[in-house]
Amino acid sequence: MPLIRTPNIDDPDGFYQELIDSQRDLDDAQAAMMNARLVLLLANQVGDRELLSEALRAARPRVAQ
Repeated sequence: MPLIRTPNIDDPDGFYQELIDSQRDLDDAQAAMMNARLVLLLANQVGDRELLSEALRAARPRVAQ
């Protein structure tokens, strides 16, 4: 299964707002911890190791050398 790179979330604006609201009262460290936990929960939901590797490559910023 290839990585889906087009919008695929019902109500993406609502989800984005919920994500922002979920971190509203957190400090930077707590928000980073929540994001890490969210990534691991969603990775477990996906489960496909090759797909997860592709997503990691796609998400990593390009670093100038």
